[in-house]
Amino acid sequence: METERPKIGFFKRLSLVWFRLMGAILQLWIRPTVLPAPFEDLELDPDKPICYVIDWYETTSLAILDKVCETLGLPRPRWPMQTEGVSEPRSYLAMRRKTGLIIRRPEVRRHSETLKRFVENVCEDRVDDIQLVPVTILIGRAPDKETGLAKIFFTESWEIGGRFWRFLNSIVNGRNTMVQFSDPISLATMAEEGLGPSRTLRKVSRILRVHFQRQRAAAIGPDLSHRRTVVEQVLRSPSVSTAIEDHARKEKVSRDKAAEAARAHAYEIAANYSYGLVRIVSFLLTWFWNRIYDGVEVRHFRSFKKQAPDYELIYVPCHRSHIDYLLLSYILYHRGFVPPHIAAGLNLNLPILGRVLRKGGAFFLRRSFRSNKLYSAVFHEYIAKIMSNGTAIEYFIEGTRSRTGRLLQPKGGMLSMTVRSYLRTRSRPVMFQPIYIGYEKLAEGKSYIAELSGEKKKKETWGDLLRARRVLKQQFGKVHVSFSEPIFLDDLLDRHDPNWRDSSLDSEEKPSWLTPLVNELGLGIMTGINLATHVNGINLLAVVLLTTRKLALGREELIDQLALYLDLVDQAAYSDRLTRTQRTPEQIIDYGIEMGVIEALENPLGDIIAVKSDQSILLTYFRNNIAHLAAVPSLVTSCFLNTDHMRIRDVRRIALAVYPFLKAELFLPWDYEGFLATVDGCIDWLLKHDLLLQSEDETILRKPEGGTREDLQLRVMGHALLQTFERYYIVVAVLAKNGSGVLSRGELERLCILTAQRISQLNEFAAPEFYDRHQIRQFINLLVETSILRIEDDKLEFNSVLQQINEDSKLVLSEEIRYNILRVAPQVIAEAPL
Repeated sequence: METERPKIGFFKRLSLVWFRLMGAILQLWIRPTVLPAPFEDLELDPDKPICYVIDWYETTSLAILDKVCETLGLPRPRWPMQTEGVSEPRSYLAMRRKTGLIIRRPEVRRHSETLKRFVENVCEDRVDDIQLVPVTILIGRAPDKETGLAKIFFTESWEIGGRFWRFLNSIVNGRNTMVQFSDPISLATMAEEGLGPSRTLRKVSRILRVHFQRQRAAAIGPDLSHRRTVVEQVLRSPSVSTAIEDHARKEKVSRDKAAEAARAHAYEIAANYSYGLVRIVSFLLTWFWNRIYDGVEVRHFRSFKKQAPDYELIYVPCHRSHIDYLLLSYILYHRGFVPPHIAAGLNLNLPILGRVLRKGGAFFLRRSFRSNKLYSAVFHEYIAKIMSNGTAIEYFIEGTRSRTGRLLQPKGGMLSMTVRSYLRTRSRPVMFQPIYIGYEKLAEGKSYIAELSGEKKKKETWGDLLRARRVLKQQFGKVHVSFSEPIFLDDLLDRHDPNWRDSSLDSEEKPSWLTPLVNELGLGIMTGINLATHVNGINLLAVVLLTTRKLALGREELIDQLALYLDLVDQAAYSDRLTRTQRTPEQIIDYGIEMGVIEALENPLGDIIAVKSDQSILLTYFRNNIAHLAAVPSLVTSCFLNTDHMRIRDVRRIALAVYPFLKAELFLPWDYEGFLATVDGCIDWLLKHDLLLQSEDETILRKPEGGTREDLQLRVMGHALLQTFERYYIVVAVLAKNGSGVLSRGELERLCILTAQRISQLNEFAAPEFYDRHQIRQFINLLVETSILRIEDDKLEFNSVLQQINEDSKLVLSEEIRYNILRVAPQVIAEAPL
């Protein structure tokens, strides 16, 4: 935005020269981070006057702002504001100032006189509008924890030092300066409320004061007590004191010894946030990201940023990699937010490393502590304490990193503690922020393959960290981070207990509605993560090539199929936060070759694109990242893999029968009505692309003629989730072969795993999750929950509904696949020890 410089007098020009000189001196060591980025996100109207609003008047801050505005081509704050109805000597105002030459104290005033004149001019129609642009300028961003000279030199704390200390602070922290522009406030819009000049002035002043307070809180965080102080506060709480007494009585030890045990638990748990370490790690991570990644792309951050200052923030990202721990904190820090306290597994509390992680905001928890009442009480109280302080928290509700690429079923432990802590402390309202993290290559790829192939997970050691140096020699593409729609805890509480605001909750109480609320919250978070999916080129290559028999396609056929999927993502009514790569199909293929996941094989009749032999299993991970997006198209097209035609009502019936299982496994967002509408929309899309044909009476669907391009595209799409349907059929087949009332739940699970493993060994390629115990167990549990199976005397009984599922499978699975499953299942039943 280029602006014309207004005409100014000699003395004003002299003042500007001095100011520019000061800015040039500061520029030698100050390197401000300007937000928002990109700056075009700021909703400025270039045709209306602009006045910058800063919280405190400080010469250094104003000089920094002036230099930033010059760089951005914005009106300069020291320039006069001269427009019709307005004549001011400058284009900025400060909400607060200090007086005194040596001893500087806050000036006592109710509002800015400049702001008063602006409001009066707009309310009395002497000027059409003025845009007030709040600008937060922070030199250093440490929370108010240290004392003495270190606090003055190295922090932008909640108190403002004198001019000399401020100048020294700018020298020390100049390269950690943040200048954050916020969306403008239109005085004309405020005046339209008809409050009159006086009340409008008070309202605007209040809005600005609250805005600056919240912006500083988001960027700096709450005042942090020393770790030792937090521990002592936790130990003195009534709930922990009671737990100490109970522990002493139960274990028959003295109270002092029980208190020492509680103190040891608290020190094992508590973070020890250090702003200095965060700065160092920030520099190192900038180098690290640039070394191994082509960039980190962040989406939908702007909407999150607008809502965040009003809430206690709980970040709940998906868990793909150990990189996740660092990634989100880095993103938030460089976008003006204080890094959250992160729940980390105790396995990461290694010597030296654990201390470093604590100073970065990590607090540690054991994998299970339900039986340890003392530890549980200390941990609950610690969560309540940091929440009441306004500290943002991050945790992974999947409990562990996903080895398959699909979201894992949510664990409710941390969610339950968060809800209970909020109900006890009644601090600021809580906002859960689901976040999708997508990679194009995994640093832990080889270890994931080993674990999926049956090896036990190895315990983390320093040796793992040293071996990780090899990562620096590789390229991992881009990382994609998408912020989904937030979930507000108050809304959930209103639905589950309308009277929750009038009741109190002690540390031991567990209301009947808590478990259903936590379950709904967990599912809502996982569904929200999927709604913010970014589809990258590796995802698309995986979902196409892994469906083919030889994991290969001709280049032209692959280009056609990729183009089809790109259009499918564009037309999908899945979510308005769904995004995709902007590469063309040809560029996606070139990128896949560059990343080393596919290769081009020369052939006289045209190049063949094939998955590299050592990448096939790992590619299933990236296919599974978008399995929820391929679910409905794959389900509909799979109905035509083994039949030429089918009535639309039968397609809808089969889809509805399978939907409860797909919804639970892939966290699909629709209710039954919404799902049927999505199925109908998918059918329309398939008809548009000639992948299905419709009878004249529009009741019957037919697949394209065999051997055509459309027939190939239909088959590739139909095979995307075929192994999921095969896994379902294995459970049904094993039940049917053994009969009703014969197998227990554990026996059925074991037989299904053995059958799936054998089928996998007989096939040319099957993903390791094909025989994943958790997926099979979940399907069995859903059969019980939906009353298709019932338990009598510890045995599973079933009715005719299972037989209908068995019949429908003939439409989706080929005779060869069904024969192999039926043939293998009796062998396993006869030979496997139970």
